[in-house]
Amino acid sequence: MKILVVEDSLEIIDAVSHTIALRWPDASFISTTMGETGIEMVRREQPDVVILDLGLPDITGFQVLHEIRSFSDVPLILLTVRGDEIDKIKGLEMGADDYIVKPFSPGELLARIGTVLRRRQISRQRFYSDDKTFIRGQLRVDFVSREVSIGDRPLKLSPSQYEILHQLIASENKSVSRQELLEKLEDPAQKTNLEYFNYCIQKLKETLESELGHMVIIVEDDGNSYKFVG
Repeated sequence: MKILVVEDSLEIIDAVSHTIALRWPDASFISTTMGETGIEMVRREQPDVVILDLGLPDITGFQVLHEIRSFSDVPLILLTVRGDEIDKIKGLEMGADDYIVKPFSPGELLARIGTVLRRRQISRQRFYSDDKTFIRGQLRVDFVSREVSIGDRPLKLSPSQYEILHQLIASENKSVSRQELLEKLEDPAQKTNLEYFNYCIQKLKETLESELGHMVIIVEDDGNSYKFVG
């Protein structure tokens, strides 16, 4: 497990690090005091949990939260001295998973980290009705009928969009190059049409995010590779 703390107080960073080490001695702990750096660390390090302070020296924690949620659904806990209800509501509505007000006890911090991890584990559990069906949360993909649905609503995808999704799911949490995805397209004319491919995957990405409410396809290496993260 990897935990990222974005917090301007080195004292609090040390306290959080010590607390986590007592509960999860094998956990990897990374930190930064700057919001912009925190955003880049989420992209680069792909932590399992982010603990984010609202009061940062460069940009606000709300700005950091907004940017992170534009490309990741990593479990995120806000940690701040602001106890106003309006800040709590704003943070949760923007996509935070939990909210802790300073000062906090080590036991509370550990309990809340454990809770968001359990929620994520449950939400990302994979269930198969048979060997040819993928179900993750509200997303259901029938590999026999090539039908995709969100809950009980069928999702209309083009054949190429379905093929791209199928390949990304088959390599879940692993990067797949654009060239690999192009080679899986059934129409020979589309295997070399980068403009068409870019349109398909962008449309697929936007459709899934709009329907599910969170990101499931991550663009990497300036569009040269992609990853399905469910």
